Amino acid sequence: MGTELVQQLFNGLVSGSFYALLALGLSVIFGMLGVVNFAHGAFYMLGAIGAFVLLDTVGLSWWLALLVVPVVLGLVGMVLERLLVARLVRLDPLYNFLLTFGIALILQDVVRLRYGVQSQPYSRPELLDGSVNLGLFDYPKYQVFVLVFSIVVSVLVWLVLTKTRVGVIVRASTERPELTRALGIDVRRWVTPVFGFGIALAGLAGVLAAPMRAVNSGMGADLIIVIFAVVVIGGLGSVFGSVAAGYLVGMLSAVGNLYIPAFSQSLVFVLMALVLLLRPAGLFGREEGVRA
Repeated sequence: MGTELVQQLFNGLVSGSFYALLALGLSVIFGMLGVVNFAHGAFYMLGAIGAFVLLDTVGLSWWLALLVVPVVLGLVGMVLERLLVARLVRLDPLYNFLLTFGIALILQDVVRLRYGVQSQPYSRPELLDGSVNLGLFDYPKYQVFVLVFSIVVSVLVWLVLTKTRVGVIVRASTERPELTRALGIDVRRWVTPVFGFGIALAGLAGVLAAPMRAVNSGMGADLIIVIFAVVVIGGLGSVFGSVAAGYLVGMLSAVGNLYIPAFSQSLVFVLMALVLLLRPAGLFGREEGVRA
């Protein structure tokens, strides 16, 4: 049972890798714009679909899709922010919530019309096929790559946000936009690229998911509610909190699948309720704001 528990915890870390990347992008967007981006799951789906389309139409390998798809979706996100989201920022946040919810439905229906509801096959990269010995058990090489890659990306984002001038400005604009404006920094100029960056992270997670998840139009809709819970648990707008909560929720769900499978899907929301009861700002948030 000990080995089985360790293996389940490792499964949880792999699942948490997707939660962490998605929550990271969602948290940055919310922190700077105050926008609850309900379309985040749809862009995760587009990342996976984009990888499939590039392979199916032009034979572009998964490795190149890992670079191309997030960049393209990031640019799409920037255009979306400029044309639609920015026009509603000064209004009640409910307007942008409904806007992004509508965008998510449109994107899902467009993909459904083109590819149906059946999952599209996507094979693992040949270099990452097979398994690797982790001592107690053998584990798929691709899943190990996903875990390591997500940790590297999360650390790089953290380093950029904490160790560079641009990162400090973005982090200040995310955490204290009013104070940042008072110091003479034009927060508005950072909003569009940050929104695009958040969308790119969702697309990156989608490309990573393509070889190991069911690639279909509904894959993002099944995940977005959990990601919102992860962001709330970590602390709204907290970069570190979103990543930490992503891995925590992944492991919690995996342990639940092992011991109480019928209740495992609800554990994340039980945890969210407990966190909100004991610490309303989230595990890594502040009552008057949030920190990275």
